Amino acid sequence: MKLYCLSGHPTLPCNVLKFKSTTIMLDCGLDTTSVLNFLPLPLVHSPRLSKLPGWVSKDGTVNLEKELKECAGRVFVDSQPEFCLPEKELLDLSTIDVILISNYHCMMALPYITEHTGFTGTVYATEPTLQIGRLLMEELVNFMERVPKAQSATCWKNKEIQRMLPGPLKDAVEVWTWKRCYSMQEVNSALSKVQLVGYSQKVELFGAVQVSPLSSGYSLGSSNWIIQSHHEKVAYVSGSSLLTTHPQPMDQSSLKNSDVLILTGLTQMPTANPDGMLGDFCSNLAMTIRAGGNVLVPCYSSGVIYDLLECLYQFIESASLGTTPFYFISPVANSSLEFSQIFAEWLCHNKQSKVYLPEPPFPHAELIQTNKLKHYPSIHGDFSSEFRQPCVVFTGHPSLRFGDVVHFMELWGKSSLNTIIFTEPDFSYLDALAPYQPLAMKCVYCPIDTRLNFHQVSKLLKEVQPLHVVCPEQYTQPPPSQSHRSDLMLELQPPPMPYRRCSVLSLPFRRRYERIHLLPELANSLVPSEIKPGISVATVSAVLHSKDNKHTLQSVPKPPPVPPTKKRKRVIEEPPEVLAPKPLLSGAVPLEAFLATLHKHGITEVKVEETADGHILHLQAEDTLIQLEEDGTHIVCDNNEPLRTTLRDLVLRFLQKL
Repeated sequence: MKLYCLSGHPTLPCNVLKFKSTTIMLDCGLDTTSVLNFLPLPLVHSPRLSKLPGWVSKDGTVNLEKELKECAGRVFVDSQPEFCLPEKELLDLSTIDVILISNYHCMMALPYITEHTGFTGTVYATEPTLQIGRLLMEELVNFMERVPKAQSATCWKNKEIQRMLPGPLKDAVEVWTWKRCYSMQEVNSALSKVQLVGYSQKVELFGAVQVSPLSSGYSLGSSNWIIQSHHEKVAYVSGSSLLTTHPQPMDQSSLKNSDVLILTGLTQMPTANPDGMLGDFCSNLAMTIRAGGNVLVPCYSSGVIYDLLECLYQFIESASLGTTPFYFISPVANSSLEFSQIFAEWLCHNKQSKVYLPEPPFPHAELIQTNKLKHYPSIHGDFSSEFRQPCVVFTGHPSLRFGDVVHFMELWGKSSLNTIIFTEPDFSYLDALAPYQPLAMKCVYCPIDTRLNFHQVSKLLKEVQPLHVVCPEQYTQPPPSQSHRSDLMLELQPPPMPYRRCSVLSLPFRRRYERIHLLPELANSLVPSEIKPGISVATVSAVLHSKDNKHTLQSVPKPPPVPPTKKRKRVIEEPPEVLAPKPLLSGAVPLEAFLATLHKHGITEVKVEETADGHILHLQAEDTLIQLEEDGTHIVCDNNEPLRTTLRDLVLRFLQKL
């Protein structure tokens, strides 16, 4: 069993498991942190960005003024943002049989895998994962396509030149493999390969293994996966949460008794408490509005935004923000808000029960009805005529490199009355803000990450007790910024097996058993004989038939009767000749009784030597050796066949024939 790691980002995983003749891809996350190296894509012409100076090396040997721009001491690529893809060269991706998706954030690289590698398999995901994943991909494509860049920067990717570049660009990983965003046509084609599954539904893969999704408690429809054969079990735990938020709670009991547990997607903010962060979010928002400023919340169009809106719903009245308008701007804003209300069976019990009242499970429905929350596909059109300040705007993208958020950064960045509140933990907020410096607006960092932290995961692993744990290398050491915090890492016995991008692990358990079915008529013909009290054994003569990884023992076919006349010679396919089986022997040869029997038959000169496995009897006069061992008896006798036959018969007297 082997595990190939194709992504170095622990929260955006992409691994391939080779297990029992199947090749299974576990998630295909897209590392979007690469976009932080690019300049933002403004919706309208930005004089500030267009006036940024080009970059020339200090000695003047490298001149990339057209491709690289300098802003506040940092260098950015002036081109369409590109993404760091999962590794494609480590193994042939066309051999992948299935892709298992754990949540909608971990499927953003799907079109790159299914459309450009010769992939012909099936993708398995739950319905909310597919539908919300589709919205996020559609939003990404929309952000990129509505502001196309005329030129494409490629020279800076040259290895020789990249080495001479400053800061983050110099250390960027495998920049020559970075790719631009896919098209909507590729998204539709990739998602047409998805087959929907429900929690605990068992899916057979070629009869070899069974895969089954379990609720992971992190987002709508998010799953952990169990991959098992008759005798082995692998658990894949990715992006899970034990907190009481809107999704169904995590199913922990089904993870028990795993031979291997592959763990990834832990919290990116181990020191930040999500409840405390929600409190900070609300108080900073209220403070800014009261002072007459605007609040900008860069966010994804699904996920944490539902919790933020719910929190604000309870907070608005008490903080007397009843008249403040809340705007949610995204090409998929309407679909996202509606989807969250219709996926009732994927919600926690408390929200499910509201559906039967009938009431909308999320309070943002009421915010929309009372006109406190308004949603728009973009800042053009209706929004520009209805927009009034001070207000709160939720919009994407959290990287601040593309989407409507870029426009608000340019619009509000010069006033210290305004505040930007970061709630998504995927991007360093300092790196996100770098191309907008110098910035007057206030910045508040309230990262809300509900995924498992190290304390919760240690407790979980104690309860489910897997034999082996496999996890990203980052989890086996404290974070670089807090190297003294040994509580911010996984400490297990035996230690977890770490992996990093491009590593191949041989997982430490061997398959020892295989299940075989007996046909009823063959089972009927067996005659068990008792070898010990309560233990009976029967020998089987049968033909092993293997198809679709299922093995069946069938009765031996009888030879066809010979035709009486041979007028015309026909080529008859003769069945394989089956010899009558030799009897199997069981039991042990007792030394004293065997020596007495030899004595009776006139063999008196016997020298006995004890060995690690039994005894060696040297018949000196006959120049013969008899090795008596636990699992076999050997008679070594040269050129005396009558003696060998006699000795064999004497040994057989002590053994049971089956």
